[in-house]
Amino acid sequence: MALTRSYKLTIAEAAQRDPEFAQALLDEAATLFLNGEPELSRIILRDLVNATVGFEGLAKETAKPSKSLHRMLSAHGNPSMDNLAAIFAVLRKGLGVDMQVHGVPVT
Repeated sequence: MALTRSYKLTIAEAAQRDPEFAQALLDEAATLFLNGEPELSRIILRDLVNATVGFEGLAKETAKPSKSLHRMLSAHGNPSMDNLAAIFAVLRKGLGVDMQVHGVPVT
């Protein structure tokens, strides 16, 4: 018998139990997106939505159908900048955080 469990369940439980972990996921999603890794960013955002507001809650907050939001945050999704900004806004509000972006020189 395998002693494994779904990473999605592990992530969801950790994000619900530890606000700093949830905030770190949001930070990582933003960093990945800004550094040219949109697929990984969407996957982390999807996991964070599932762990926090849920897709029905996100749909209510963004006035977008939950099925559309599921598609947007899939590995091959393609959310518009407006939709992505709305998703980040709902997650930031739910986690009670603000985000700042700082550029650093490439070394």
